[in-house]
Amino acid sequence: MMVATELAVAIVLGTAFGLGVCLLLARLPRIGATSLSRRVAPYVRDVVDPRGVVVEGTGPGWDSAMLGRRAAEVLGRAVGSSETIERRLRQAGRPIDVTAFRARQLGWTLAGFGIGAAGAVALVLLGRASAASVLLPVVGGVAAFLLCDHLLSRAASARLARIGEELPTVLEFLALCLSAGEGILDSLRRVSAVGAGELTGEVRVAVVEVGTGSSLSEALAGMSRRIALPAVSRSIDQIVAAIDRGAPLADVLHAQASDAREDAKRALLESAGRKEIAMLVPLVFLILPLSVLFAVFPGILMLRLGVG
Repeated sequence: MMVATELAVAIVLGTAFGLGVCLLLARLPRIGATSLSRRVAPYVRDVVDPRGVVVEGTGPGWDSAMLGRRAAEVLGRAVGSSETIERRLRQAGRPIDVTAFRARQLGWTLAGFGIGAAGAVALVLLGRASAASVLLPVVGGVAAFLLCDHLLSRAASARLARIGEELPTVLEFLALCLSAGEGILDSLRRVSAVGAGELTGEVRVAVVEVGTGSSLSEALAGMSRRIALPAVSRSIDQIVAAIDRGAPLADVLHAQASDAREDAKRALLESAGRKEIAMLVPLVFLILPLSVLFAVFPGILMLRLGVG
């Protein structure tokens, strides 16, 4: 036990010493300053990629940003494909790429590992350590990794739900603008100007793409790929087909809005069915046993006392 306590104290002191040394080194101008290649990169476009990040081999031997990117790429190859992460990032509206998310996930994992290690050291110092305490850092790291991924999935699901709720209103407004004599592009501009929702933001991005040279069909197809929601994709496919064939867009949009409202109604009924089943859990496992207990206990007590 004394050996474990001395080891825990050594870990605490070593960690504090290491953090102090890192803080001192970070304050040094030579190490804490931005590297020369990253300062010159925005002015030398032929050696950087379109995002302004220095290409491999053009920077110094050690670069913290490059090291973080390498670690994020290794983590991405170890835990799975990046297509799913990229799709969820687009659906959640996050302005980062897969590499940045992997770097954030790696940071969460290291933080969870550090918290678990601190908890294990604290248990050793308090004299309550056991063999399972060794697993605390691993459990903390895995839990932080899964929590970061779960938060992204939850944000994507919540944003898709908001887009699904806004879809019928946006389609009805587009149909109203078209019935008033405006073109489809002018109608989209009006929706993007007066709206304030998630779907309106995506429409605004599509309008900007059209203004920068893309065709309307390509911009709408890009919006469909970013959102990847079946109702939105179906509506956009119908709109693009109507534009290509010269069909009346107002009627198409009215039909799509009606279908979107039916889908929303069906989803609401399904959600109500799931909630109804979930409400049976406290009824069966909490309220019903208590009711039986209050009904039977007085009779059992009277029988034990021999009354009646």
